[in-house]
Amino acid sequence: MPVSSQTKPSQTKPSSAESPLTKKSPKSQPKSSAHYQREFRKRLREQGLVKKEAWIIPENSKLLAFVEKELRQHIEPPSIGHASQLVGSAMLATNPPEWKLLELYEAFSTTDLAVNEQASFSLLDEHTIEIVLHELGDLPLLLTIAGHQMLVEAVLWSVKDVADIAAFDAAILRTHKYFPLSTIAIDSLGEKGDFYILFGALSTQSLLANIILEIETLGANVMQAVSAYSEYLHPTLRKTIEGNIT
Repeated sequence: MPVSSQTKPSQTKPSSAESPLTKKSPKSQPKSSAHYQREFRKRLREQGLVKKEAWIIPENSKLLAFVEKELRQHIEPPSIGHASQLVGSAMLATNPPEWKLLELYEAFSTTDLAVNEQASFSLLDEHTIEIVLHELGDLPLLLTIAGHQMLVEAVLWSVKDVADIAAFDAAILRTHKYFPLSTIAIDSLGEKGDFYILFGALSTQSLLANIILEIETLGANVMQAVSAYSEYLHPTLRKTIEGNIT
């Protein structure tokens, strides 16, 4: 189902803004995204689902995601028309002139992600919403509003988890353009150290449909990034990831 286009602000993380990732579980070490990928794949296997490859033209990637979700259900026969309805009526909702965090939090409760229990939303403080994507192994995302910009981000892994930082950074610069709507950066989480994160930026005037698209795309990109960049991690973590991909 097409969504209204929005001009996306520059994918530059404001250096002066405090990362929302520093506000969650200050005493605990963030889990690597490999953990959530393992949980995601484990839950899919427990549901009796199997992995199949599909070769499509890039323009159909969003449609394939919708169809994939439908094919996880017992529907006979599946139809593209029905698959597009998975986006739900909330995707058609329009936004106020500029989102405030509480208004956005309340709007999330009307979306298919919340109604179908595919995700949970909770307020961490007056600036941050935590979004837990249950279909992706309870992958946590954090959404924050600062000025006229909205950021959605997720931890990939600690800088210390990377075996060759220079090679990894070079690979990111060459390939991160293949992760739509998302950018990879390094963020300091205080005493926890530096972490690679994946984030997307939107205007606070974005349609609710585009915010949901950003959330779903970022979650999918985290899973893909773990698979794509695992070769640059230290052997122990890499073997764990590769063992859960095969």
